[in-house]
Amino acid sequence: MNVRYADGKNGLSSHEVPPGTKAQDLAEKLNLKGPHQAVSVKINNTLTDLDTPLNEGDTVQFFSFDDPEGKEVFWHTTAHVLAQAILRLYPNAKPTIGPPIENGFYYDFADLTISDADFDRIEKEMQAICEENYTSKRSVFQSKSEAVSHFSNNRYKQELIQGVPDSDVLSGYTQGEFFDFCRGPHLPRLGKIKALKILKTSGAYWRGDSKNEMLTRIYAISFPDRKLLKDYLHKLEEAKKRDHKIIGPKLDLFSLKEEAPGMPFIHPKGMIVWNRLLEYWRECHKRANYVEIKTPSIMIKELWETSGHWQNYREHMYTCSVEDRDFAVKPMNCPGAMLFYKAKKHSYRELPWRVAEIGHVHRFEPSGSLSGLFRVRCFHQDDAHIFMQPQDIQNEIFNILKLVDEMYSTFGLTYEIALSTRPVANTIGTDEDWAMTTNALKQALDNFGRPYIIQEGDGAFYGPKIDLRVHDALGRSWQCGTIQLDSSLPERFDLEYTAQDGSYARPIMLHRVIYGSIERFFGSLIEFYAGRFPLWLSPSQVAIIAVADRHVEYGKTLAKQCEGSGFEVHLDDTNESVSKKVREAQLAQYNYILTIGDKEVENQTVNVRTRDNEVHGEMKLDALLELLKQERAQRSLQSPLSANKGTSS
Repeated sequence: MNVRYADGKNGLSSHEVPPGTKAQDLAEKLNLKGPHQAVSVKINNTLTDLDTPLNEGDTVQFFSFDDPEGKEVFWHTTAHVLAQAILRLYPNAKPTIGPPIENGFYYDFADLTISDADFDRIEKEMQAICEENYTSKRSVFQSKSEAVSHFSNNRYKQELIQGVPDSDVLSGYTQGEFFDFCRGPHLPRLGKIKALKILKTSGAYWRGDSKNEMLTRIYAISFPDRKLLKDYLHKLEEAKKRDHKIIGPKLDLFSLKEEAPGMPFIHPKGMIVWNRLLEYWRECHKRANYVEIKTPSIMIKELWETSGHWQNYREHMYTCSVEDRDFAVKPMNCPGAMLFYKAKKHSYRELPWRVAEIGHVHRFEPSGSLSGLFRVRCFHQDDAHIFMQPQDIQNEIFNILKLVDEMYSTFGLTYEIALSTRPVANTIGTDEDWAMTTNALKQALDNFGRPYIIQEGDGAFYGPKIDLRVHDALGRSWQCGTIQLDSSLPERFDLEYTAQDGSYARPIMLHRVIYGSIERFFGSLIEFYAGRFPLWLSPSQVAIIAVADRHVEYGKTLAKQCEGSGFEVHLDDTNESVSKKVREAQLAQYNYILTIGDKEVENQTVNVRTRDNEVHGEMKLDALLELLKQERAQRSLQSPLSANKGTSS
């Protein structure tokens, strides 16, 4: 029989295989035998197990560990290995759920108490299970009652089973003596898992609900190669050095208080960075013909019912009652922008109309999910809503992507693009609307010409979206920008414009953010630069170090000159040693450190070094300031003094 193999590079190729051939057999025929190869497979665009038999005309696509689909199956299978090891070592523990996550996986257990001291023992048991090279065998339950009966001693599994829709297939996987309720798919054999590491343990409420009991969560990761694990652990160590939750308070940029959980305090130095981010944003958006507005933070319940947020997003919203009326603090800016559009009549001649807002929004997040500036309960979005005619869609998305490219490159950020499609449940809009908007986004991405991935079911409840994830120097990524095409909210809010023929027409709307959450973008930049902001963003640009008291007056004159040129400057006139002052200025991440002693006072110069301890010697301050002004104006990521040596200021 004939099957088609999609290799992702050379398109489809045909292969003759005998009846009864399984996907794994085809992988071996194609010599995809390495531990990192053929870890998962799609047959006719459905992710399934490698022991699935092939049929005439099937299209087969294999995924390696390098692919997201490969990692997901690899890590989910290893989560079962973790559960198997726990039950061998702690027979009274009860496994609950164990999903793959962005980096690795976790598994939650009831009736289990462990500490870091137990990690080595658990890892050794997991390694032994992998070396036993069990096959992963799928079996199907004929009914819910049969599945519930199988887990008669585990009420958590029973609850999960009862929550599965009656139309879904109930299945489980066996590896050795261990069996778990799971829809799969899994690795064909556990021997593909060559390296693993338990990362941490924490508490977690059952099903994420604080009203439920606390479980023990174990985080871990695995790889098909020991070197990959070594590289990952090295990146973790480097990431710790860049942790914005440590660097931010240390550099006096922001703080988090128990009195306002998940609601950051931005300090004066942090506000310098914040305001420069907004200045750049406004400069770019004015050039791109956006207008800026500001809408209220609290609006009536009926508005949120019209938008669909009350029905689909209520659990994340803060609400209150005033004079017998229900209100909600806005979790999103969109409804306010709809009201702004409706404030006057519009003609097709005005469209596309680009309306931007730095909106302060609040969303309830469980306390256990809060994380520095990355996951907060109040934040600012650099929102924009573009009202347009259908024929404007492609051009507007293309313009947004160009703007994204320009802005991210200014910060030295690379990024990846994903198209997120309609969620399985709780969406608004017709099937036709979703098909039209999804196809429009896909076509725009195809025209833009950059590679992108498709994330099935990750769209917003009101429309599909393009997600933009930025990468840092360690290869980590953060969700920042999104572009969402929406025909539902204009319909719900009865938005209109006068068409060319004089009739009334409904605008199409794009929602988009580039920074995303400004708080998260700020935190990402702290980690990306490891606190070493380029001069144009830096809250600590110039430090002047007086060698002795007799040099302080000259230092004050220099400081006024720097301030007059618009630079953030600090004069260190303490009685500490010069070496200690220099070291403190470097730790405070001052871009330029100017030392002044007898020679500099006599010559009316400064002795210049950068924070990386690169000494550039004596310079006239006026000449230095001209270079710094140029560096600031160009928003350069590199000092002109160090350009030839490839070091950053």
